[in-house]
Amino acid sequence: MVIPSPVCSALSRNWREYTARGENVVSDYRRALPNGLVIAAARPEHAPALEELQRVVFPTLADAERFKAAHYLKHLELFAEGQLVGLDGDRVIAATATIRLRFDFTDRSHTFADIIQGGWLTSHEPDGDWLYGADIGVHPDYRGRGLAQALYAARQELVWSLGLKGQVTAGMMSGYGAVKHRMRAEDYYEGLVTGRINDPTLSMQQRVGFEFRALLENYLSDPVCDNYSVLIVLDASKHVPGASRPITR
Repeated sequence: MVIPSPVCSALSRNWREYTARGENVVSDYRRALPNGLVIAAARPEHAPALEELQRVVFPTLADAERFKAAHYLKHLELFAEGQLVGLDGDRVIAATATIRLRFDFTDRSHTFADIIQGGWLTSHEPDGDWLYGADIGVHPDYRGRGLAQALYAARQELVWSLGLKGQVTAGMMSGYGAVKHRMRAEDYYEGLVTGRINDPTLSMQQRVGFEFRALLENYLSDPVCDNYSVLIVLDASKHVPGASRPITR
């Protein structure tokens, strides 16, 4: 039996919150895109496909920093509403994993390893006031079809529904590895800030509305970005195309 829950006073029209068997409050999400693809809440049965998606999306990322099926099940246990997938029918084609944190913006030394805690995301703080994006990925065959922006929009709806300050994450400087022999990371970052350089990952995130805050050295282990990422922030006051503002009830 599913009983509607009054726990949240403001929910986006894409979110449904309910109590299963009178026990745990679970948030569900579903948004159909105009192209027929769907953004939805991740479920336990998605875990094996999510593990495979990690290998496809992040082929050069250190294996120890890729999520496995068991990790995804833990993510759902810790923070179910923060785990989202993109679907083509029943096929998992995109995903994002998030946690809540009381984030220290003065700390420039935090790493992906600090965030993911061996992949389990146990750095999650249930009362954290920022939504931290641990990762986001789209299958290569489905890129350019609006899935990444739709996932960011779903995350922004979650920020609004939970009353958080915004989204924070570290975007991979994914174009830097190819030019590292002729350009310093600091110069590449400066080029991003001024708009002189277009990066496959960060420039897209900037178009969504993220602001660059700082260059992060040795954030993760991936030659594509020579281990560099950029601390980026999307404030709760910003609109993301496709996101629905909460419905107050």
